[in-house]
Amino acid sequence: MEDYLNRLDVCSISMERDGDGFLLNINDWSEDLMYQMAKEDDFEITEEIKEYILKAREMFSHSGTVPAMRDFAKEFGMDRKATKLYDIFKSGPMKKIAKYGGLPKPTGCV
Repeated sequence: MEDYLNRLDVCSISMERDGDGFLLNINDWSEDLMYQMAKEDDFEITEEIKEYILKAREMFSHSGTVPAMRDFAKEFGMDRKATKLYDIFKSGPMKKIAKYGGLPKPTGCV
């Protein structure tokens, strides 16, 4: 079974991830890890993106689920379609936010 996992070493600590790069243990997440994962994907974490990631983690801690796109956009006063998030992330904003935030892979509209 271990062949489908990949590992990321940060500060000599090995993190297990699924085939899409999502952490298998959300408690392994740290800001350093967030930046390292994004760097591997050639994705830049700006202060704005970091704010979205931290908000998603906060919402997850209250509900136990990755927030739905509409609910997340509403938190930031965006329209239902979350146009701003799609402008920033290009595709699948919640998937990227969840991945770099160490959250489970979202399902549904992401």
